[in-house]
Amino acid sequence: MDNKQPKKITLGTLILMIFSSIFGFSNSLTAYYQMGYASIIWYVIAAILFFLPSALIFAEYGASFKGVKGGIFSWLEESSNEKVAFVGTFIWLAAWVVWLVSSTQFFLVALSTLISGKDMTQTWHLGFLSSTQLLGVLEVAFMIIVTFFAAKGIDKITAVDKVGGAFAILIALGFMLASMLVFAFSHGHFAEPVTAMNFTKSPNPAFQTPVAVLSFIVYALFAYGGLETSAGVIDSVDKPEKTFPKAMMGAMALMTGLYVINILMCGISTNWAAVLGAKNVNIANMEYVLVNNLGIVMGHSMGLSQSATLTLGTIFSRLAGLADVLSGISAAFLMVYSPIKSFIEGCDARLLPKKLVKLNKHNMPERAMWTQAALISVIILFISFGGNAAGQFYTILMDMMNVSSTVPYLFLIGVFPFFKMKKDIDRPFVFIKGKGKVWAVTIVVWLVVAMGIIFTCIEPLLEGDYMTSFWTAIGPVAFGVVAYIYYTYREHHDTKTA
Repeated sequence: MDNKQPKKITLGTLILMIFSSIFGFSNSLTAYYQMGYASIIWYVIAAILFFLPSALIFAEYGASFKGVKGGIFSWLEESSNEKVAFVGTFIWLAAWVVWLVSSTQFFLVALSTLISGKDMTQTWHLGFLSSTQLLGVLEVAFMIIVTFFAAKGIDKITAVDKVGGAFAILIALGFMLASMLVFAFSHGHFAEPVTAMNFTKSPNPAFQTPVAVLSFIVYALFAYGGLETSAGVIDSVDKPEKTFPKAMMGAMALMTGLYVINILMCGISTNWAAVLGAKNVNIANMEYVLVNNLGIVMGHSMGLSQSATLTLGTIFSRLAGLADVLSGISAAFLMVYSPIKSFIEGCDARLLPKKLVKLNKHNMPERAMWTQAALISVIILFISFGGNAAGQFYTILMDMMNVSSTVPYLFLIGVFPFFKMKKDIDRPFVFIKGKGKVWAVTIVVWLVVAMGIIFTCIEPLLEGDYMTSFWTAIGPVAFGVVAYIYYTYREHHDTKTA
């Protein structure tokens, strides 16, 4: 009989896991594309008013409930009640399922860029399959492979996250180094002028109105989103009451610093109007346009030939593709496991089918993970083979995800004062003391998230895009209603059979 204890997750490994599942090198570039230097202030505001306090709130939850395996489900249940926990966690899980659907697409775009130097996915064909259909098949294959290996145990996930997290840091540092070299070669010149106006006003025509600017809060929040998913592995952390808070703080400081610096670095080589303002640049390809431009500018500043300069630009694009491939794999490994683990292990056994909640020999909810993979695969194949109607369905799904991924924070943050009122909880780590201070912090953080959600829903409405506004707003409501109806049904069923 093998009595060997499973290896515990250390502080450094946990920081890399949190970092790799949240930090996106492309988030800095997306922020620059959408708001220019003006995005910096919103990222800092999001870090101070959302990321810092919520990280410490989650750290206090995690340290206090270190013995439980249900992650945020257990946090919500212990702080409020089972129904609130079920509805809030279901919305959160649904948002991550939709995220997994979209992430497989972005993974293949990154893979194509790594191979070809640019996105060539629309030219991929195989036999009778069109490019869209082939991509759907490849996306399903990716999901199956990730689920297969993730189900083999937490050690497989941490191994992948170590590589992904380390390379995410390296590519971000590499981008900064290349930008600083261009800065030195150009004698301190910024392609995008550093002016007070540029730090307060977006160069992007789509972000000129106050409502559009305020809706950017959700993008900033999404750049820090996923912090709570680390709760799914807290039972595998070494000395979680000390390690978890330290890891939260370390990952937060690292991410915020890199986001701000990388946004500023974008302006060294890229003039927004000249490069990103072109008609063929969009949110899907702007990362590779920006990185490719950095390589070209660097080549010119070093006095390389035109062909060598273009080659350098392609190399930079491929490196960005490699970073996205590795971070995509890393995030997928964690997200196919952590959200569903928190939901299943937090639920009372009576709420879900017994076969679904059964753990395999690696202590993983394998059947639930494969059920999730099957659902995602069906959605992907429907979108890929379903024609125009399916394309519209995909757009609706993405609109529904926009705020669904942030709404659960309203639950997690909103129940914090009630969690603090509990008298029978051991609190190895305390973020804040005093009833007044607790309520003040909770209200501020809750309002930041709520404002971002409200303005994100309103912004398309003001532009006359009523459908996007409707589906954006209805997403979390629809997921919440499904969860409420299911929970009520199970509650009624249990009462009848009691």
